Amino acid sequence: MTSSGIAQQRLDRATREPARSGRVRRAALRRIAVGLLGLGLVLGMAAPASADDYKRRKSGHPVRIAAYVLHPIGVLFDTILLRPAHWLVTQEPFKTIFGHEQRRYR
Repeated sequence: MTSSGIAQQRLDRATREPARSGRVRRAALRRIAVGLLGLGLVLGMAAPASADDYKRRKSGHPVRIAAYVLHPIGVLFDTILLRPAHWLVTQEPFKTIFGHEQRRYR
């Protein structure tokens, strides 16, 4: 196609553009308005958050103090030992030996 043919196509497209751009612009504005309305509804329905009051009597329980100490140890145990062990069992030949089946999530 010659350069004058390409120029003519661009001119034709430019003359048809205003009618189409008005519809596109209205559709875009409609989408923005619906999005802002949805955002306003979500934010308007949100309840204000507040921190729990510190209960000295409940926080000093011996089991709670033990939990403060043991929780980080349990997290380390899970991260360092159990997760790699699970990964190892999901690989062949251990997959067959231990009967591991891949979960299918819906």
